Amino acid sequence: MKKLLAAVLTVCLAAVTVLGCAPKTEDEGLQKLVLNEVVHSVFYAPQYVAMELGFFEEEGIDLQVDVGNGADKSMTAVLSGNADVALCGTEAAIYVHAEGREDVPMVFAQLTQRAGNFLVGREADPDFQWTDLKGQTIIGGREGGMPQMVLEYILKKNGLDPDKDLEIITNLDLSATAGAFVAGTGAYTAEFEPGATTLEEGGNGYVVASMGVDSGYVPYTVYMTAESIIAEKAALIQGFTNAIYKGQQWVAQHTAEEIAEVIHPQFAETELATLAKIIERYQVQDTWKTDPIFTEDALRLMEDVLREAGQYDGQLEYEAIANTQMAEKAMK
Repeated sequence: MKKLLAAVLTVCLAAVTVLGCAPKTEDEGLQKLVLNEVVHSVFYAPQYVAMELGFFEEEGIDLQVDVGNGADKSMTAVLSGNADVALCGTEAAIYVHAEGREDVPMVFAQLTQRAGNFLVGREADPDFQWTDLKGQTIIGGREGGMPQMVLEYILKKNGLDPDKDLEIITNLDLSATAGAFVAGTGAYTAEFEPGATTLEEGGNGYVVASMGVDSGYVPYTVYMTAESIIAEKAALIQGFTNAIYKGQQWVAQHTAEEIAEVIHPQFAETELATLAKIIERYQVQDTWKTDPIFTEDALRLMEDVLREAGQYDGQLEYEAIANTQMAEKAMK
């Protein structure tokens, strides 16, 4: 954990990949807000709906989106002043709080309520059981990150010791796991979308299990910002939250095909039918929250997951890490 905490506080932000709306002029009355998302994935569909339907502009926001490719990097972007908001796992904020930093990150909205990655094997296996992984090598996630902790949580639920019963590769960036799998590394890989479906359609792998289904509900991805930013840019963060809530509501009321049509510009390299398939897969397992409230129960569940993974042994005051005022206001 100490190694991870050091990374959160010291790692330099990776090269910026701009994915957001085109820059607007000051004459149009929009304020710039920089969001650093942990990875660019269909998993965050409500956010992309908000971007493509102009919900951020409606709130007076010129949104720039950068990709961190790691929760530690997304958190570093906020702590170093290179981003206003981070979209990543709740654990990133908990780790920083545990370090005793003064200007702490605050979780002000939640986007997803299930894990968004899938276990991909080299062969189709409709009868797959988690115990089949005994003695195998798996490409997992970064140690201490949500993908890896959820994987370990599922393995333990199924009677497997992650340290003894199998080998889990944890030193690859999220952006490199699918390529490593195609190149022959591991018997299985844990992949977000569209990576999992892309591997299937390329004949390079087959989804055999869903982490989201097998781990249950968990506050997987949230929006957070520094306490000082909330104080200095309260109206801007409120507008951001309003736009996210609009995106959540729109997604809850539309079909996978309709959502795919809207967010396709964000994933132009993915066929529309494939995109709809991915979205439907996420819809079926109830991936997205319909409101942005991050509850105390969600925090306690996350702390339990961290303890189970051996990454954290404390308990935070809910008010020390959560600010629900903007989410509550957005819903009025």
